Amino acid sequence: MKGVILAGGLGTRLRPLTLVTNKHLLPVYDKPMIYYPIECLLNAGITDILIVTGGEHAGDFLKLLKNGKDLGIGHLEYAYQEGEGGIAEALKLAQDFADGEKICVILGDNIIEQNIRKAAGEFFTQRSGAKILLKEVPDPQRFGVVRFEGEGDDRRVAEIIEKPADPPSNCAVTGIYFYDADVFEVCQGLKPSGRGELEITDVNNYYLQRGDLTHDILDGWWTDAGTFESLFRASEYIARGGANHADQPVKKQIAEAAS
Repeated sequence: MKGVILAGGLGTRLRPLTLVTNKHLLPVYDKPMIYYPIECLLNAGITDILIVTGGEHAGDFLKLLKNGKDLGIGHLEYAYQEGEGGIAEALKLAQDFADGEKICVILGDNIIEQNIRKAAGEFFTQRSGAKILLKEVPDPQRFGVVRFEGEGDDRRVAEIIEKPADPPSNCAVTGIYFYDADVFEVCQGLKPSGRGELEITDVNNYYLQRGDLTHDILDGWWTDAGTFESLFRASEYIARGGANHADQPVKKQIAEAAS
């Protein structure tokens, strides 16, 4: 399985900081933000990674990460996104890199406490389709939110709604997704939403309607870091030592590379 980190966008909610650098290069406590999604993939055993970025600061990723060897990345590639157009638009740039393999996609501002090894292993053996990771949040209106049907072990995802004013649950779709090779054909067939973007929620709903979308609840804390509030929260989580001890070898390697 290959890994794709989506690290484009203008980061307008973090201006003026993002006037001088890409959002995903901002510090989260003691490391650049981009280190955390890299760490997430490496801890899942995914070492073949593509970073999709854009804007006038895209070259700064190369200065920081180089070929990725110092971080333990087996193979690192970069793709440049011209302009914006939504997560699914950026994902289309990964088609050649994926080369028919399953992929794990993570948004560059997502930071987790635990790891995704179990979910990655389950999806590796899933015959087809997609898998999404969910987490209960206090502000679900900021995210894609799931509507469930059924109770207990029979509970299933019935619908995913993007940034609902009246959320049907507080379970948000985190920015970590698993897809089979069909995802690129799905993205090509999307139409822009009312926001003028190709929405990843539409991709996930496609797989839901097809009948092969699975989900897991993410263990530990999870946050994005796309606003000043969530950036501060992410730094506070890391500063309090929320790291899983099982992940220390990778974390130590990244920490040494940052020093």
